[in-house]
Amino acid sequence: MAASPKAKVLLVEDDPDVTELVRNHLTRSNYRVDAVDSAEQALLRLRRSPPDLIILDVGLPKMDGLEFLRRLRPADGPPVILLSARRDEVDRVLGLKLGADDYVVKPFSARELEARVDVVLRRGAGAKTGAAARFGALELDLERHEVRVSGRPVALRPKEFAILRLLVGADGKVLSRAQLLERVWGYPPELKMDPRQVDQYIARIRRRLGAERRRIVTVSAAGYRFSERA
Repeated sequence: MAASPKAKVLLVEDDPDVTELVRNHLTRSNYRVDAVDSAEQALLRLRRSPPDLIILDVGLPKMDGLEFLRRLRPADGPPVILLSARRDEVDRVLGLKLGADDYVVKPFSARELEARVDVVLRRGAGAKTGAAARFGALELDLERHEVRVSGRPVALRPKEFAILRLLVGADGKVLSRAQLLERVWGYPPELKMDPRQVDQYIARIRRRLGAERRRIVTVSAAGYRFSERA
């Protein structure tokens, strides 16, 4: 009996060789892959049939991947893995600031990309544990994955919620960037990630929390902690 199909992946890539490599490998691993070669086509597909994850080439013709990401970015949209031949740190940081969940530099191995797809999807479907908690105007329902400030819903992406949940659950202890990377990203050791990526996600969480952002405290040369008294 064949294994049940995994998640649906939308691949947005204009290089036919890369498209064939990724589609064939993920399909063999039982993912459902829908491939298009432009951002414009991708926007149409998103309206018709939202995927579970998007693999997005940065260097697309006409509308490039970063512009697509700017237009895409509802807080509760599908996670995004960027593909790019650009190695500059500026491009990686910009992609993460715009909401990308990971960034893979070409050339890459299909096995590495699949591992990153697995981790991003697993992180988004992470366990929902815990009860509701309130800290001033900040309310968290850890079971329902809901956050509110002064009664107003705050939309956090899965990774952002996972970071906030860990900080709240640490009872005021400092969590280092390395600890957050290990617990939230969950990558095996051979898939190195820049610890500074954590800072980009912390910055986004703070922006979404508004006045309650002060509860996430930066501890110099150590990491971050959550303050119940703000």
